Amino acid sequence: MTPLGQTADGRPDLAGRRVTVAGLGVSGVPAARVLHGLGAEVTVVDGGDGERQRAQAAELAALGVGVRLGDGDTWPEGTGLVVTTPGWKPSAPLFAAAAAAGVPVWGDVELAWRLRGPDAAPWLAVTGTNGKTTTVRMLAGMLAAAGLRTAAVGNIGVSLLDAVLGGEPYDVLAVELSSYQLHWSPSVRPHSAAVLNLAPDHLDWHGSMAAYAAAKGRVYEGNRVACVYNAADPATEELVRAADVEEGCRAIGFTLGVPAPSQLGVVDDVLVDRAFVADRRRSAQELAGLADVRPAAPHNVANALAAAALARAFGVPPEAVREGLRAFRPEPHRMARVAEVDGVLYVDDSKATNTHAAGASLSAYDRVVWIAGGLAKGATFDDLVTAAAGRLRGAVLLGADRALIREALARHAADVPVADLDRTDTGAMAAAVREAARLAAPGDTVLLAPACASMDMFVNYGKRGDAFAAAVHDLASGRVPDGR
Repeated sequence: MTPLGQTADGRPDLAGRRVTVAGLGVSGVPAARVLHGLGAEVTVVDGGDGERQRAQAAELAALGVGVRLGDGDTWPEGTGLVVTTPGWKPSAPLFAAAAAAGVPVWGDVELAWRLRGPDAAPWLAVTGTNGKTTTVRMLAGMLAAAGLRTAAVGNIGVSLLDAVLGGEPYDVLAVELSSYQLHWSPSVRPHSAAVLNLAPDHLDWHGSMAAYAAAKGRVYEGNRVACVYNAADPATEELVRAADVEEGCRAIGFTLGVPAPSQLGVVDDVLVDRAFVADRRRSAQELAGLADVRPAAPHNVANALAAAALARAFGVPPEAVREGLRAFRPEPHRMARVAEVDGVLYVDDSKATNTHAAGASLSAYDRVVWIAGGLAKGATFDDLVTAAAGRLRGAVLLGADRALIREALARHAADVPVADLDRTDTGAMAAAVREAARLAAPGDTVLLAPACASMDMFVNYGKRGDAFAAAVHDLASGRVPDGR
């Protein structure tokens, strides 16, 4: 195999190179377009052959891009580079063949990184099991409030390829990176980066917790100014210790308590900085008040502190941190208040697709009727139930892996009443709301925090949250949710 060459400005020379793109979808189609535009001979392979894939294949074929549907295991003869979309597991036969042939495999993020120009905007990167999107949006708001040309990119907002190649003269990019993307991004070197937290997730994709953690830890490689870690999550600090960073790069912690030197934290309901001040041993800089963080749930305050640490690492002044937080509005399905019915609050946190996120959500309320279940993705629920048991007034379970949660409740919260809905159809959510209303008393919160993925019943977590909200609104209007 001929090694990849470089253009005069240091970018990979892909003209005439035969490139296979693994997967269509949100990132595969734009990657194929970009590669084709750079003169590569592009073929997309995808194991699916449905209506969506055929429509995307026709769109690419019109550009001159080859597509093989129903075949995700083989590539065209002479392939010199594979570019993969995030959903493809490392164990896929295509990647084993690439390794055997010495063919490099890049993710779409790696491709974007390598295609940056010599004067490209630096990246402030965020990963973690939960809170990535919120933190990146907070960070982008702080950067914009400081007058910097920026965008929230990666798994959110503008695609990285568009941001890198679109011609917009950004000063800095706020980049959300998943463990999938980091796994296939060996060359990415952010200005500064944060790992918000680390808990078991996507183990079916990575194969083990160690592999998942290692993928997350890649975000620290080559950091120049700050590696931001969660002082309450020692695993994130261990990833900093293991990282190969540039000389002078600092470890910066964030905490919900009083910060030590080189940390950001909270003092008397004020977010403060003891990391980016002249005398961090004896002074602290006020950044914002707890009232500036919406919602001010503990995990969201932690998100705000992580965003502030990255912003301060880039030189953002304190007033811009405050302005960015005040301008921030949570996205749908993230601890969203839906309605109050007969003294019971109904909250949609459908985005809580793993145990760590669900635990953060449950901890924000004193008395909870919990709606949970879906696809567990290899997770276990004992620790989550043990931590939340004292808050639970009832539980309503639905979805494919609900038995795992029911068994954990039986072991660790046996006195909590449980409604087990033996169904995985979309109408089950209306039945769940009806059961939750039966279990709840005035002052309780009915909380949709499934701790599971949604795809056994819904297209995505957003559709799941919409179904919950619709059922709650039916309840509020006096209609019986149609979940029979």
